[in-house]
Amino acid sequence: MASVLKVIGLMSGTSLDGVDAALIETDGERVAAFGPALTVPYTPAQREVLRAALKAAAGDGNEAAIAAAEGVLTKVHTEAVRRLLAAADTEAGAVDLIGYHGQTVLHQPAQRLTWQIGDGVALARETGIDVINDFRTADVAAGGQGAPLVPLYHQALVMGLRTELPLAVVNIGGVANVTYVGADGSLLAFDTGPGNAPIDDWALRHTGEAVDKDGALAASGAVDAARLAAMLDHPFFEKVPPKSLDRMDFGMAAVEGLAPATGAATLTAFTAASIARAGEHFPAAPTRWLICGGGRRNPALMAALAERLSGPVAPVETVGWRGDFLEAEAFAFLAVRSARGLPLSLPTTTGVPAPMPGGRRSPKP
Repeated sequence: MASVLKVIGLMSGTSLDGVDAALIETDGERVAAFGPALTVPYTPAQREVLRAALKAAAGDGNEAAIAAAEGVLTKVHTEAVRRLLAAADTEAGAVDLIGYHGQTVLHQPAQRLTWQIGDGVALARETGIDVINDFRTADVAAGGQGAPLVPLYHQALVMGLRTELPLAVVNIGGVANVTYVGADGSLLAFDTGPGNAPIDDWALRHTGEAVDKDGALAASGAVDAARLAAMLDHPFFEKVPPKSLDRMDFGMAAVEGLAPATGAATLTAFTAASIARAGEHFPAAPTRWLICGGGRRNPALMAALAERLSGPVAPVETVGWRGDFLEAEAFAFLAVRSARGLPLSLPTTTGVPAPMPGGRRSPKP
């Protein structure tokens, strides 16, 4: 039996809301214990630095923007580790590894390109803990989509719910993705379409808030059915999985010119409808849909999901999971798998030709 390690997982998602940090004990195949978890939000100024990095990666040539963003990432992730160690009442020397996702600034797997900025060497130096990062590059270089990477962790958790299979676990971050665990425990995973990103960007433009808080803007409007139908006509939804997206692949352009409330309602309906369309690719209907990520905190989005999905819809807290921290936990889990040389992705999760290990280790000084 492999050793159980104490590991910190760190996640900064495409929603650009902050750094999630979680401590777990795992051998990379099962979870032995869950420690504390917390979020360190980005300040508005830090968020703008990260947005500038997205633009730079997309081609504006501003190398200084990437360097500035990596500085922000190192600072905030170091702070997250320090706060988590304090919450766990433990020292850095007692932690075996950090799984550091970094920040995705570009994801174009068709061109065999994925880019997560974040300096693993700097984070190892600042925290005094070995860091494993760069989880996606090997998968994409081999022809995989490089995303989603969380399904193997979902599978480990879902095995505790064996009697309820098949199940669908949907993570709604900036982009939404689904893990389908079949009755035999088999995995199918893919990005379903937009998550919170277009909704958040629309809310920021029209309300000055980084999110549509409590779904209030969307709830005050009515869906523009014609715009929604046009959005759902995108060829991505017909494409057979595995498949993945960049945060910028679905933006606000389709709802330009609409009133703020109408645009928010339509974008929210689009996210829900695209998740529902994911079910077209499942071998059998799931017994229920478990929702994690920031999207589950949006009542308007959850109501739209309940209306459109076949079967019960519930946040993952109903089965005892931590919905805000599953991705952070997953990168702790994947860090151990990386250290052990185990696959991080499979043909049925990213389309990679064979089970693919990955990750790069930066030892502490």
